[in-house]
Amino acid sequence: MELVPAGRTGATGNGGSTALSLPPSPAGGALWGLGAAWVVTRVLIVLMVLGIVRISGTDVTADVSVIYHGWYEVLQTGTFPLDDVTWQYPPGAALVILLPGLLPWSYLISFYVLCGVFDAVTTGLLMRAGSRRGRSFTGAWVWVAGVPLLGPTVYCRYDLIVTAIAVAGLLAVLRRPALGGVLLGIGGMVKIWPVLALAGTPRGRRTRRSWTAALATLSALGFLLAAGMNGAFEFLKFQRDRGIEVESLSALPLHFARLAGSWHGQVSMNYGSLELLGPWVTVISKVSVGATAVGFGWLLVWRLRAQRWQPSTPYDAALAALLVFTVTSRVISPQYLVWLVGVAAVCLTVRGTSQKPVAVLVLVATLVTTLEFPVLFGQVHASQPWGVAVLTVRNLLLLAAALLSCRRLWRSTRAPEPARTVVLPALESATPAAYSVRPGIAYEQHLLK
Repeated sequence: MELVPAGRTGATGNGGSTALSLPPSPAGGALWGLGAAWVVTRVLIVLMVLGIVRISGTDVTADVSVIYHGWYEVLQTGTFPLDDVTWQYPPGAALVILLPGLLPWSYLISFYVLCGVFDAVTTGLLMRAGSRRGRSFTGAWVWVAGVPLLGPTVYCRYDLIVTAIAVAGLLAVLRRPALGGVLLGIGGMVKIWPVLALAGTPRGRRTRRSWTAALATLSALGFLLAAGMNGAFEFLKFQRDRGIEVESLSALPLHFARLAGSWHGQVSMNYGSLELLGPWVTVISKVSVGATAVGFGWLLVWRLRAQRWQPSTPYDAALAALLVFTVTSRVISPQYLVWLVGVAAVCLTVRGTSQKPVAVLVLVATLVTTLEFPVLFGQVHASQPWGVAVLTVRNLLLLAAALLSCRRLWRSTRAPEPARTVVLPALESATPAAYSVRPGIAYEQHLLK
């Protein structure tokens, strides 16, 4: 089919118009490829969670069929699980735990269906973002390829649902700041970390609107849940008393000391996860909390000293903040990696993002995490050589990703963009423009590309 774009017709030798054939858009093929890859990889995930394809003998579905379902039974009575120390989540998590009960299947199957739906919606949002001018489908590919790297665990924890909410909010925060703030506020009330995605919003109107909307959503939802159910904020007490989880970065010194025979503590189920209990734990816990404070202090300094924002800056800052939060935490559960994959995918929807090598490190760390859990988890909690080696590699990858992310974020916003002179060809009857574009409007247009 031949198309003649407006303004491109001209006289030919026979008095006709010149027809220009436009090449087909590559977006269609990319979308079909992403859709096919999503279907194939998600079928593989379903086969793993159903036990048809096995990568280890560990049953990763128990969290849903036993723990989540147990919470569901308690929450139905109008109270939070006050006597269950494994409940360590903000009150909004109750909404996610109750959600499978609205579907007609068993709790376990309904939970899988919800994970699949939220996964598909996230993929669609990333594909839509990548189709815009100046954007890329790379982010959608990161999500499609990165999620299955976690194996069956990714559909057996509610973190994928939280990540979907955070991705939607982060993608919306530039164009529709109030909507982005509401979504990130909802995510924060479900699992706290999505509010970190507000760390890089551009100064001015967008920050005021998004932060105000997030704060209003957190306050309103928290008030409604506290008023409607008993014990909404008891989780804070349980979080305060947690120790060092065996998979965290701060657990590595204890693992190595245990291997050398110089640490004689124990590993036991404590506050819903396997934790290292004994000498040095209290000191290391305080160091971890201090490291988190230092990391967030650095983010504040960065925000105050940043000199220019690019379209990718809010996304890049969100990934840096999340990596700081993750590596300094006393707990790094395997499902935390889906948070990082989701935010890294959002970063890579923008061609000019500074976080491309960081995303590669995150994907490699995600694959190594599946080796650590569930494949070698027995060796990890027993501090055996192979388990400790794999855990060390994963945690050092995350640490390297955090440091690299912060460094690249700083450099991408520190120096002002050099001024460029554009020389236009002279026209015989050129008429000077009556009105110039104000710098503020140009900045808004640049962000929305």
